[in-house]
Amino acid sequence: MNEAVDSTPIPQEQAASLRRGVGNYRWVICALLFFAATINYIDRQVIGILKPTLQTEIGWTEIGYSWVVFSFQAAYAIGLLGVGRLIDRIGTRKGFSLAIIFWSLAAMGHALARTVFGFGVARFLLGLGEAGNFPAAIKTVAEWFPKKERALATGIFNSGTNIGALVTPLVVPIITIAWGWRMAFIVTGAIGFIWLVAWLALYRRPEEHPSLSKSELEYIQSDPPDPVVSVPWARLIPHRQTWAFAVAKFMTDPIWWVYLFWLPDFLHKRHGLGLKDFGLPLVVVYLLADIGSIGGGWLSSSLIKRGWTINKGRKLAMFICAVAVVPIVFAAQTSNVWVAVVLIGVAAAAHQGWSCNLFTTTSDMFPRHAVGSVVGIGGMAGAVGGMMIARLVGEILDKTQSYVPIFIIAASAYLAALLVFHLLSPKLEPANLG
Repeated sequence: MNEAVDSTPIPQEQAASLRRGVGNYRWVICALLFFAATINYIDRQVIGILKPTLQTEIGWTEIGYSWVVFSFQAAYAIGLLGVGRLIDRIGTRKGFSLAIIFWSLAAMGHALARTVFGFGVARFLLGLGEAGNFPAAIKTVAEWFPKKERALATGIFNSGTNIGALVTPLVVPIITIAWGWRMAFIVTGAIGFIWLVAWLALYRRPEEHPSLSKSELEYIQSDPPDPVVSVPWARLIPHRQTWAFAVAKFMTDPIWWVYLFWLPDFLHKRHGLGLKDFGLPLVVVYLLADIGSIGGGWLSSSLIKRGWTINKGRKLAMFICAVAVVPIVFAAQTSNVWVAVVLIGVAAAAHQGWSCNLFTTTSDMFPRHAVGSVVGIGGMAGAVGGMMIARLVGEILDKTQSYVPIFIIAASAYLAALLVFHLLSPKLEPANLG
């Protein structure tokens, strides 16, 4: 997660260059990344859609399900530690191929599971494989796009995550009702192999691609070469700016995982929705999340363009998002399903707006060559937070059978995180890396 969509307008010089016939093959590559992100989120979300069905058929408890989610988060955190370096070593074409083969087989492997342990193993393997998606996609963008287009390309491919979250609750119930839950895992997992065929057929490095025009290659390589600078984590850990970002990710990323893995269960237990009824409510939630992702980035950019300092503009946008989450405390108490859906949808939108601005603070506080490492540290912190929230939610539901405490945690997490972030980086001052 949670990734944010960039809405920066295309610069005039870029538009002019496109009109001069540079070519557009790089956008075919961007489309491949978009569909990979979509598949990534489909495979990730199937377990949440099927939770009520599996609880009935397999008989697992809330605590058992929390261990299944914990397994995914643990593997995802572990994968983020080393997958980037692996892809750098073997190349994007091979690295992305291995990642999607691994996670697609793991997704299909869920159909063989019959116990909590079996599902935990399948989720662990899925988390290891899915950790490769974002690093591989970011590296592909760096290879195929000049700097002035990279934010736009990243925003486009990253929007596939929300499309995946929209598609899953519509498709999985249809497959499950027609052929059973095992086939739902098999069919959705197999989609990755269709993508793999397209990737191997269409992807090469720009310098090696037979379909790329000379003018487009020159355009892609029009930036001065980036200096090869490696910033080890050991140099970043002592800085409070690193901790500001990492702690904020640790405190707020887990809330998104709660929506992803427990929202269908909440709608089932609180409002009696069945497998056939999840689709529209979940589509509404993730459509609102899409709007929040774009709106949150627009808000801070608009404030800064009007003369606000980066510090004030960024933090005001984060504060507004944090406040917008607070009404979710009422979602577990209302008897009207659509009131609950809107409250959760607004909270999900606020999370995406928050996430968009939080990611951007890394470039406010760190030089470009250190941003990737800081984001990696924060991503791992968020995954560890996801591991902890999985166990906590399981214990709460097992003991109380109520989502009220969970939504209270969600409502307060962002304001608390913003306070910690501000105390650690009161002026968004740049870190001195020496």
